Amino acid sequence: MKNRKEETRFSWVGSENSFVDRLDIQQIGPVTTGRFGGNSKAGQTKNEDGCMVWTNKAQDWEFTVLLDAHQTAESAELVLAEISRLESAIMEALNLPLKEAFSQLSEVLLTAFHSEHFKAACQEVQGETAVLCTVRKGKFLWWLSIGDCLLYVFHPELEALGETQQNHRSFYEWIGKVNTFELPVPCYSIGTKELRKGTNRILLTTDGLVECPNTDFSDPLEVAKRFKMGSSKQGVEALLSEIKDKNVRDSTTILSWTIEVESESTRPGNESR
Repeated sequence: MKNRKEETRFSWVGSENSFVDRLDIQQIGPVTTGRFGGNSKAGQTKNEDGCMVWTNKAQDWEFTVLLDAHQTAESAELVLAEISRLESAIMEALNLPLKEAFSQLSEVLLTAFHSEHFKAACQEVQGETAVLCTVRKGKFLWWLSIGDCLLYVFHPELEALGETQQNHRSFYEWIGKVNTFELPVPCYSIGTKELRKGTNRILLTTDGLVECPNTDFSDPLEVAKRFKMGSSKQGVEALLSEIKDKNVRDSTTILSWTIEVESESTRPGNESR
C-alpha cells in the first residue's frame, strides 16, 4: 500500500497470501477490506479471490475492483495487472468532471477487455474470474459487473422499499480462459445509482458470504444488521467471524465504506415535504 497525502493504493490476490483459517481486516483509506480464505477443516487449501482499492480524497472518489476466480488465481492476477497498466488512463477519467467521468472510465475498461492483446493473454491462464468494478464519485455510484460478485447500497430509505442489492448475480460470465469478451456480443452489466441524503453504506462481497451454510446472509438485510451498532471494521469482522464459525469452505472478500450525502436526493414531484 502506498500512502500519499490525498491518495491510497492497495492491491492483493489470494495466491500471495491465502488467509486460510484466519481473518484479515485492513483499512484502506475510507474502505474497510476484509479477507477470509475459508476453513481448512472444511477442505479449503487456497484462495483465488483478489481486490484493488484506489482512493483520492481531494477528487472525491473511490475506485474498487473485486475478483472471485476459480481453478487458479491466474485470471485474477491478469485482470489486476491489466488495470494497473491502465492506471494513468483510469486516473485521467476519474478526475474529469462528474458528468464525463463514468462514461470515460467505461470506455477505458471495456476497450482494454475487448483488445486482442488482452484476449490473447486470457487464453494463457488457467481458470477464469468474476469481476466487479465500482467507482463512487460525488453522490453517485457506478459499476461494471461481470459474473456473480455482489454490490449493495444500504440506506434507510432504500431498505424501507426493499432495495439493497444494486447489481444482479449473473452466472456463466467470466474473464479468463472462458471469456465473455470472446463472444460475438460480450455479456456484462453497467449501472449507476444516485446515493441518498444521509449515510449510505456501500458493500461489495464475493459469494462465499451469501453461500455460507447455516447463515441468513443470502438476505441482504441480515448483512446490513451487522453494521447497525458499530464501525465498518466491526461489521466486516462480524460477518467474516460468523462464516468462519459456521465452517464455510469458500473464501470471502468484502469491501465496505460509508458515504455521507448532504444534498437532497431525487424525489417524486408530488411528494410532500
